[in-house]
Amino acid sequence: MKICIVSDSHDRGPMLAQAITAAQAEGAQAVIHCGDLIGVNTVKASLKLGLPLHVIHGNNLGDVVALARVSCNSDGLLNYHGRDATLQLGGRRIFVTHYPHYGKGMACTGDYDLVCCGHSHEPVVMQQANVKGGQTWLVNPGTVAGLGAPAATWILGDLAAMTYEIRLLNS
Repeated sequence: MKICIVSDSHDRGPMLAQAITAAQAEGAQAVIHCGDLIGVNTVKASLKLGLPLHVIHGNNLGDVVALARVSCNSDGLLNYHGRDATLQLGGRRIFVTHYPHYGKGMACTGDYDLVCCGHSHEPVVMQQANVKGGQTWLVNPGTVAGLGAPAATWILGDLAAMTYEIRLLNS
């Protein structure tokens, strides 16, 4: 299963939809948004693409009541998880948080195959040693909005192959 991993869209709905469209063209079946989505209007164009979105809120909350309301009425397309999320996608255990330090800590537990985070606006793909003697993938897609970063970025993940590629958003 391929997935689109994004973060820090900061109300840039067209940029978010552009990343999801590119990921969908490469076979992505779901989207993980690692926070700082901000407003519910940010996801309107993305929901029309038909891929399920798993969203957490980050430190820029926006209108969480509206986000929860749209989620409840989206027929499963928008899954608003609140502060963080534990997901099962493509047979993999995934933890989603906004904060890199929290993500690293959760990767160290060895309870997850993949931990996704955001906040820093800096893309990272790495394996983190865990307490169970293995490695956990820890990824940060940077910022799909390109704010405070050299470029707007997102990640295409392949959960079957456990590969994660940082992609630039074409402008």
